Amino acid sequence: MKTEYLYAIIGFLAGIVITVIFANNAVNSNNMGMMGMMGMRQMVNNQDLFSQGMSQMHDQMMGEDEMSMSGMVNALEGKTGDDFDKAFIEQMIPHHRGAIEMAKLAQQNASHDEIKNLADDIIKAQTSEINMMTEWQKSWGY
Repeated sequence: MKTEYLYAIIGFLAGIVITVIFANNAVNSNNMGMMGMMGMRQMVNNQDLFSQGMSQMHDQMMGEDEMSMSGMVNALEGKTGDDFDKAFIEQMIPHHRGAIEMAKLAQQNASHDEIKNLADDIIKAQTSEINMMTEWQKSWGY
């Protein structure tokens, strides 16, 4: 009977140790990702973690659907040639439209002229690129 209690206590303590290790790792990984997203690259030893954090931030801003950055990238995976070109254009046009919508909000709400000027540039450039890609779709039969 005493042996059963000993095994129970050892199992309980082992569970606590494992929980603490996993929780600590999860918290530290999340903090590293957050520091990377905030631009504190010198504190992030792993560049992939910074890129992952930026991609997650973009996905959260765009929504967790096919418009997310990872969704767009996944739509291109494994494609080459015309299949890639078609999928690239199909993903890039809505991405540019999203940037234009954000830039319109910046024109209306930003307090700094630099942001408003950047928004103007984004709208001009991305509108031009959408028109160019739309023409390619037509001429290439996509």
